[in-house]
Amino acid sequence: MKYLNITQLTKPLSGTISISGAKNAALPLLAATILGKNEINISNIPMVADIKTLLKLLEMLGAKYSISENSVVINPLSISKTIATYDIVKTMRASILVLGPLLARFGHCEVSLPGGCAIGQRPVDLHLKALEQMGAIIEIRAGYIHARTEGPLKGAKIVFDKVTVTGTENIVMAAALADGETTIINAAKEPEVVQLCEVLSASGVKIKGIGTDKLKITGTNRELIKIEDFEIIPDRIEAGTYLCAGAITNSKVTIKKVMPKHLEAILYKLEEMGFGIEQTKSSVTILPATKVKPVNIITTEYPGFPTDMQAQFMALALIANGTSIIDERLFENRFMHVSELLRMGADIHLNGSIATINGGKELYGADVMATDLRASSALVLAGLIASGETNVHRIYHLDRGYEDLEGKLNALGANIQRYDEKA
Repeated sequence: MKYLNITQLTKPLSGTISISGAKNAALPLLAATILGKNEINISNIPMVADIKTLLKLLEMLGAKYSISENSVVINPLSISKTIATYDIVKTMRASILVLGPLLARFGHCEVSLPGGCAIGQRPVDLHLKALEQMGAIIEIRAGYIHARTEGPLKGAKIVFDKVTVTGTENIVMAAALADGETTIINAAKEPEVVQLCEVLSASGVKIKGIGTDKLKITGTNRELIKIEDFEIIPDRIEAGTYLCAGAITNSKVTIKKVMPKHLEAILYKLEEMGFGIEQTKSSVTILPATKVKPVNIITTEYPGFPTDMQAQFMALALIANGTSIIDERLFENRFMHVSELLRMGADIHLNGSIATINGGKELYGADVMATDLRASSALVLAGLIASGETNVHRIYHLDRGYEDLEGKLNALGANIQRYDEKA
C-alpha cells in the first residue's frame, strides 16, 4: 500500500501538462475488440490500473495483446472463453462492458455481477432488460449473469428509463452484431460513447444519430467486423482536474493534447468563479483570478456538469469568497470526501444531495483517506494549499484513473512524494 505526502506550495504552479487518453473511452473500446476479426492497434491508452484490469480480463477470455508505451496491440481472434469471473469483476465495475459483445459474438456468456460501488448504486438492470428485448434469455444465479440467445440477437427498440453510459455502450456493442436494426432512445451522449460509435462506424457498422440521444444501429448478423486502428480521445476529467489544480493555487497552467469542446461545462464554471481561460484547438490555459467567486453546481449528464468533477470543484470552492452550493444528482454516496476535507479545516455542510461550502477558511495539512477515484484527487488539490503536510492514504483509488498524477503536478512545481505505508 502506498500514500502521497503533499507539502504546501510556497509559490504558484507554472508550466504545461500533457493530458493522457481517456480511461472511460478506452474501457468500452477495449471491450469492443471482442467484436473484431483482426489485430487492432490502439494508441494514446492511459496506463492506469483500470486499463490493466480490463486487459487482464480480455487475456483470461483468450485474447492476445502487447503493450508499447501508450499503445496496445490486441488480437481478439483467439478469444474462446465466455466467463468473466468475480475475482476480476469485483475490482472494476466496468468489466460489465464485456457482457454485450460476448453475448453478441458467442450467443452465451457468464459475467459476474459487479457488486458494491463506493459512490452508490449503479444497477445493471437497464443493460439486462435491453438485452432481453433483443432476444436474450437471462438468469441470475450464484452472483452471475447467465445470458444466452437462440441464434443472433435481434434488433429492437430500446428505451432507457434513465441515461446510462455503460448501458448505452453495452447495447451499442451488442447491436453491432445483431440481426436487424436496433434503436436506442435516451442514449448517453458523453464523448466516450461518441468515440465508441465512431470507431464501430469506421469499422463498417451502420450507426445513425452519433452524438444524439437517439441511435440507430444496423447489425452484421453475427459477422465479426474489421476494426480499424484508432487513437483514444483525451481525458476530459483529467484535464478538468489539472485546471482545478491551477485554479486552487491561483496559478497560470496550460494543459495540452485536449479537446476544449469536451470541457465546456467545466470551463464555464471556472470563468464564473473569476478565472481567465485561453484556448486553442488542442490546449487550454487557466489564468489567475483577482477574486475567487463562489459557485453553484448541479451535476448532470453530458453536456452538463460532470459528476466526476464534483469533488475537485468542492476543493476549489474552499478558497472562494463566499458560499458555494453543489447539488449531486447522479450518485447518492458521492460526498464521502467531505468528512476528509473537514479534517483539514473545511467548512462544509451536507443536507441530502446538497453540499454547502463556506469558502475562505484556512486549511491545515492532515492524514486523510481516499474513498473513491475522484475524491482522492480532491484531497490532493486541497493538500496543495493546506498549511504544513498532507498525507493521502489508500491512493490505489487514485491510480485507477490518473496516470502519474504526482509526476505531472511536480513538473508544475508541486512537492508530492509517494511512500510505502508503514506496517
